[in-house]
Amino acid sequence: MRPRPGGVGRPGSAAAERVSDDLRRGSGAHLEQRRWIAGLSTLASAALGVVGLYQFGVLRRVPEPPLPGLGADAVDASGEAYQLLRTPDAALGLLSAGVTLALAGMGDRDRARDTPWVPLALAAKTAADAAGGVYLFAEQVTRHRRVCSWCTVAALAQLATLPLAVPEARAALRRLRER
Repeated sequence: MRPRPGGVGRPGSAAAERVSDDLRRGSGAHLEQRRWIAGLSTLASAALGVVGLYQFGVLRRVPEPPLPGLGADAVDASGEAYQLLRTPDAALGLLSAGVTLALAGMGDRDRARDTPWVPLALAAKTAADAAGGVYLFAEQVTRHRRVCSWCTVAALAQLATLPLAVPEARAALRRLRER
């Protein structure tokens, strides 16, 4: 599947091909947890994408089941949702999920040994994501007395990434202590 040399485009390298092989087909070395983090970050992005379409006016209403306690339109149109940088918070959430996704994909199977700062950064980022998701859910419940189902899906996905990032971060800390 490797392209032939020459032509227009970015150059490849043996290191980049190892990352490709490890992420797509490798096993062990925390790769399964990284795949789950990537999947959950993508799920959070999809949910935030729906909210973002509403916050930018592409959708007139947020599609939600008619269940008690749900109120995405009111929650996602509130001033709080546009306060930080005076932009829709779903756009910031998508940016954040992209950073988490990039950290999950960065490096080959040996990154806890070779570049321990990457798994440590991923653990810190997933902790921040989890805290942010819990905070926004609490804000919706206490301030609006209703929640956005899409935001709740994103928050749960973010919360679920944290325990997946911890084992590799521990391995990276062990490696740093050995040095």
